[in-house]
Amino acid sequence: MAPLIQRGPQAKDTEEQAEEQSLQEAAALSPRLIYEVIRREGEEELARSKRSLIWSGIAAGMLISLSVLGEAILRTYLPDTPSRYLIENLGYSLGFLAVIMGRMQLFTENTITTVLPIMRECTVFTVGAMLRLWAIVLGANVIGAFLAALLFVYTPSIPDEIMPAILSLSEHATGMGAGDSFWRAIPAGIIVALIVWMLPQADENAFLLILTFTWLIAAGDFTHIVAGSVEMAVLMVKGQLAAGPAIFSFFLPVLAGNIIGGTVIFTLVAWGQVRDDVAEHDA
Repeated sequence: MAPLIQRGPQAKDTEEQAEEQSLQEAAALSPRLIYEVIRREGEEELARSKRSLIWSGIAAGMLISLSVLGEAILRTYLPDTPSRYLIENLGYSLGFLAVIMGRMQLFTENTITTVLPIMRECTVFTVGAMLRLWAIVLGANVIGAFLAALLFVYTPSIPDEIMPAILSLSEHATGMGAGDSFWRAIPAGIIVALIVWMLPQADENAFLLILTFTWLIAAGDFTHIVAGSVEMAVLMVKGQLAAGPAIFSFFLPVLAGNIIGGTVIFTLVAWGQVRDDVAEHDA
């Protein structure tokens, strides 16, 4: 009978270290660490130069037009059945996939990434830096949206048969009225902030994560300030929407709703669940 092999202290220590490492990896993305990942991203964004923010924001504003274009293409060519609505809204995800996975500056992402650093250290300087970034990114997003609208309307880049669907989508998005636009923007702000919160642990599932939750924004008929700015811009460029209604009935209510959803609701709740852990870690 073969003798039993006795494990020495060194072997036991090695096994315990391997077990501890496995446990640490399994818990690597605890809420506190997710917070830390997003907080550091926010600090990096706050430190970026104005020129970098502007160009990234313009690119995001232009590429988010793929959401309007993708949805319009599916609406145009799919048969008119009861299920078409749910399928065509998959096209809405295209712009968000391009912008988020391309790491471009999208205003609604910044309602969480640039706010979390302030939750930890709220000073006049940090608040001013956040508001500066918000203003630059939002302005750049809107410029990009209008550039995309000019391309849609004044060039033959979009087939004629798709334009009616783009106009129909734009009229619906901007025609809800200030009250409905505001309230429907709150869930959209929460959903985008949720996407940002989940991305650090998504890994190879990031594509599916963005696809699913941005589809939910469209399927739920919620309003998003940047994608909606493309639709607003299309109607304004076409002369079908005046500046007053565009700003006061659509843009400002949606902007306020997205900020409340992304910052006041989701970010404060997310901070609440990690606040004690962060304070204990910093102590």
